Amino acid sequence: SLQLFRPKRCCAPVGTQQLRTPETLSQMSSAGAMQAAKRRRTGWLREEECSLAEFKDIVEGSCSRCEYPLASEVVSGVLVYDRQALRLGDNQAERAVMAEWADALSNGPGVLAIRGAFAGQMHELDAVTDAFDAIIEDEKATGTAKGDHFAKAGANSRIWNALEKVAVHSPGAFVGYYSNPVIALASRAWLGPNYQVTSQVNVVRPGGEAQAVHRDYHLGFTTNSVAEQYPAQVHAYLSPMLTLQGAVAHCDMPLESGPTLFLPHSQKYDMGYLAWRRQEFKEYFAQHSVQVPLAKGDAIFFNPALFHAAGNNTTTHVHRVANLLQVSSAMGRAMEVVDRARVCSAIYTALLERAKAPGFDARCLRDVIASAAEGYSFPTNLDLDQPIGGLAPETQAELLARAVEECWDEQEFRRQMGLHSARRQSQ
Repeated sequence: SLQLFRPKRCCAPVGTQQLRTPETLSQMSSAGAMQAAKRRRTGWLREEECSLAEFKDIVEGSCSRCEYPLASEVVSGVLVYDRQALRLGDNQAERAVMAEWADALSNGPGVLAIRGAFAGQMHELDAVTDAFDAIIEDEKATGTAKGDHFAKAGANSRIWNALEKVAVHSPGAFVGYYSNPVIALASRAWLGPNYQVTSQVNVVRPGGEAQAVHRDYHLGFTTNSVAEQYPAQVHAYLSPMLTLQGAVAHCDMPLESGPTLFLPHSQKYDMGYLAWRRQEFKEYFAQHSVQVPLAKGDAIFFNPALFHAAGNNTTTHVHRVANLLQVSSAMGRAMEVVDRARVCSAIYTALLERAKAPGFDARCLRDVIASAAEGYSFPTNLDLDQPIGGLAPETQAELLARAVEECWDEQEFRRQMGLHSARRQSQ
């Protein structure tokens, strides 16, 4: 059975609490967050430096409504808000909510739930659920297999790029659904304006097994050997700040249906991207993770660095349907558009010749490829460009390096580059 963190009772009556403003939030960081900040390292991190004792010291805290007065309650260490109490449409009130949510996601438990997020929009939610069902049936008829990054493939139903597919399938349902102010408020709270929304649908059938514990995109989708190549500040700050994870419940999700397991405060551990695969951390998560039951139309948002995993669906009748939202920052992009496939094709013969020349070593090759090719697996079309033997598909840079190593002729390289580019296009 799961051991739940029990939140402390509030230290002051609700009526005496003061709403926090963006200006006062910096004075109210939790002791756990400050301790985690003191521990954050510089330079490069190594997996063998992971410490369960240090991790436990960070996560074995609590939060209360005293710290987050706009919350309606704290359930198993997770902040729960009521949409009806948020005074949406009032600019000052919304800014106070966003400031509190940003602090909760960073310095607090790292996760918050919103009861009734789709209150007054249940018709639109049902219309999108119908679209999900139709898309799943269409894709099943074509025999397209769907993989899951952190669970057994084929056990459940998955829709990649659900946002685009719903827009094409049911434009009216899309417009009604994404006019939801809660999704926008959470996204602006963490990322600011001009964010980009993507979504994937996961339907966990009765008897569906739990995912393995993990962190999410970006560094959560890399192997430890790759993650170790990124400096410490990317682990602690950059990767978690570039995306917001969320989910909208499209059905009631009682605990026995396996709503997502969370380990509150685990986003504060700067070694976490290297720790979550380690057995001692998996065992700790299994013993201490918590769940919050959700009703249809509720939403939950969390820091992508939070340790989490979808739970076991032990029911015989609940088909757990969630729209998994991944919202990306407007930043983190190059200023100019570069056709990197064209660049790679243009330089390939010259690069192949130089790679054979004396003095042009592996480091020279690596540095040229870094300037010329796309070195990141995402964004891509996960229907066509599915990961093989890992969490991320082959990059353009990896393809170019493989071609040079295997001495492909120019015609074969251009053919393979064309196939690679085609797999990454939306259908």
